[in-house]
Amino acid sequence: MVYSKSLRRLIMKIKISKKPRIFTIKDIQIKDYGKIKLDTNEMISFITESGKEYDFVAKDWGFYMTPSINGRLKREGFKIAIVKNETGKIYIMAVEKEKKVQFKKYCSNQKQKILNWIK
Repeated sequence: MVYSKSLRRLIMKIKISKKPRIFTIKDIQIKDYGKIKLDTNEMISFITESGKEYDFVAKDWGFYMTPSINGRLKREGFKIAIVKNETGKIYIMAVEKEKKVQFKKYCSNQKQKILNWIK
C-alpha cells in the first residue's frame, strides 16, 4: 500500500492501539486508545456525543489546554470547574452546561470537591 507523504506523517503522529489499555480508577473503567503527537501550533479538536467541541493546541512553550473560557468555550456550552480530589490533587474539568447535575453526582461519588466555577 502506498501512502502520500502527508498521510505517512499523520500516521506517524497518531498511535492508535489495536486493543485499548484498560484500567480502573475507583469504580470507573478507562480505555486508553492511543497517543497523538502535536508539533508547535498544531491543534486537535475533541467532540462530545452532543456535538460540542473542545480544542487542544500545542505551543512552543507548552499547551493551550482550553479554548477561551469566556468566549468560544462558553459558546460551545461548557463551564470550567476547578476540582480537588480526596488526596488533594487539583484538576480542571470542562462540563457541559446541561450536564451539571451528572457532573455534581460524579464529584460526589468520587469524593471530589468543586472548588470553583470559572465563568
